[in-house]
Amino acid sequence: MDARAVRQALEDARFDPRHEVLAHGDHSWAELTEWERIGQLLAVAAPGSVYDPDADAVVQAELAADAEASAAQDARRREAARIAARADELQALRELGTLEEIEPCHGDEAVRDELTRRAGGHLQVDVDGWLAHALAGHLGHYRDSAAREAAVSLLPPAVLAHAALLAELARLILGTHADQLAFAGRLATTEPEAADALATFLTRARLEGRHDRDGT
Repeated sequence: MDARAVRQALEDARFDPRHEVLAHGDHSWAELTEWERIGQLLAVAAPGSVYDPDADAVVQAELAADAEASAAQDARRREAARIAARADELQALRELGTLEEIEPCHGDEAVRDELTRRAGGHLQVDVDGWLAHALAGHLGHYRDSAAREAAVSLLPPAVLAHAALLAELARLILGTHADQLAFAGRLATTEPEAADALATFLTRARLEGRHDRDGT
């Protein structure tokens, strides 16, 4: 568009009946403001210049922002669909009694939250225990130290305390079977702070014992 066409568009916008109502956020008012901005661009441009939206930094920035927002929304939708599908899968395994036979994967912390939401916010003891055992044993995606570090902010204190206690008890008596440590889950569920304190105490005892052995 050349300067003349822009001026005409601006005049048409100014006399548009829609501008009788200039409410905040009104689309017609935003349109008028945009034509005024474009007119100012051409007013300071070289004679004979035309308006090209492809060369308008403001327009291109808005298009880029819109594309980024759209991409982010699509990503959220895909992630929500993935979480829902994984939750369906874990629920089916729970019903079959085979949940403990699989290893957790990246994003299962969010799936745990989805299962809890579906249950009306009630504790999912079996799922929490499954994640705690995997975290303690470095199974599934918890083989990666970064995933274990991330779990601190993704899992509730009770699950983290359960995992820490399991890890220390397993070190205390090698070859201990998971069924022999069921009490750890009950303690972590009912008294997460006590379970965490016990895990910390056992860690300290193990490290001090190692120090004493190394010093002799």
